[in-house]
Amino acid sequence: MPEPSTLTQLLSRLKGEGFTANLGVVDGTLRVLETGRVLRPEDVVIRSVHRFEGESDPDDMTVAYVLEAKDGTRGVLVDAFGIYADPEVGALLSAIPDDRAN
Repeated sequence: MPEPSTLTQLLSRLKGEGFTANLGVVDGTLRVLETGRVLRPEDVVIRSVHRFEGESDPDDMTVAYVLEAKDGTRGVLVDAFGIYADPEVGALLSAIPDDRAN
């Protein structure tokens, strides 16, 4: 399957693959935004990472982290990329194992 060229295309494809949770970093914790449920970094792995540049502005960059928890929660955490990235997101992601090589 070809790599999606937009974030919207990626999210649509991932939803079809069962990555349905919208994830976010709230008060230093990884949360399922729909429910407020907290996921511990040690219970989550990074399955893939996708970067997108804005069509009209190369500085408008987004990164999507595809995450899966041990309890079966599968979702996506979206952040800006580069100088606009949220440092709180970066700090939390550094504690999550990267499983892309497996």
